[in-house]
Amino acid sequence: MKSNSSSEDDKSLHELLKQWKVEATLPARFQERVWKEIDRAEAQKPQSTLIVVARWIETVFRRPAFATVYVAVLLFVGLGAGYLQAQDKTTQTESKMRALYVQSIDPYQASRN
Repeated sequence: MKSNSSSEDDKSLHELLKQWKVEATLPARFQERVWKEIDRAEAQKPQSTLIVVARWIETVFRRPAFATVYVAVLLFVGLGAGYLQAQDKTTQTESKMRALYVQSIDPYQASRN
């Protein structure tokens, strides 16, 4: 029984809302003031560290000279790291080859690893 009275209330409310007309007008330059308020609120909002860093990187890399130097430095650091890694691997491989050579000459020679 409660659902009947609820649906009747909904219908009467619906009819009442259909008859309602807004007669008020907006103040002059209302939309402009709303957008200014939105801009002001966004300016006062604290920004996250990630956004600040991303904006800084964006402004720095707009300069072609800095971007070129950055890429060159990364290239040289990568080449240096690769060279050191290759040198380490070469040393390990030479050590293993020496041990295998000694074992091939004298099979009873113990490996010194």
